[in-house]
Amino acid sequence: MTDLPNRRPIGQRGSNWASALAAGLARNGVAPDLISAISMGIALVGFAAFGLSGISEGAARVVWLLLAALMIQLRLLANMLDGMVALENGKGGPDGPIWNELPDRISDALFLIGAGYGAFAAAPHLGPALGFLCAVLAVLTAHVRELGRGHGFPADYGGPMAKRQRMTALTAAALASSVEGAWGWNGETLMWALALTAALTALTVFLRTRTLARRLREKA
Repeated sequence: MTDLPNRRPIGQRGSNWASALAAGLARNGVAPDLISAISMGIALVGFAAFGLSGISEGAARVVWLLLAALMIQLRLLANMLDGMVALENGKGGPDGPIWNELPDRISDALFLIGAGYGAFAAAPHLGPALGFLCAVLAVLTAHVRELGRGHGFPADYGGPMAKRQRMTALTAAALASSVEGAWGWNGETLMWALALTAALTALTVFLRTRTLARRLREKA
């Protein structure tokens, strides 16, 4: 799917359970591209769960938020396994790089935009706008990384709000939102989490762009 030196660092990739699961999927003929496609389906469920939480109350809202948090983690698991099946188990295809990147960008956007609608009760206009802003900035972080790779540099996964940090923050926000009624909030947790995510993702874009500019000057 992509070359080993440019893989995103993931600590769990070296664990026994992850290796066994990836090997099992490969033995049963599950293609890495299929896993990537499934990750988009998971993200679509997460988008719907976040959106429905924004127009639900009480126990129903809690259930939707918990489902959204679960979908984020399943998406991350799928993102790890597709690469492991492709590389460690030799199942990658010639069009693997497309499946490695495009589903990630779509999944990022679905979760972040969905979270924006999850903040609908607190901020009917600002919440969705923040979700869309975060989605655009998330795509920009990947764009700058791949722009650098196009110029022959190692993939830059630096910055305070790369993909895994964004998804971790969104998971924490979904879980916190499920109990925020205890302190009288209804959507504010997701709204503030998205605002922070937008700011730190913008900083990530800036830092990666600055690194790329420095590398280009040194190469010239």
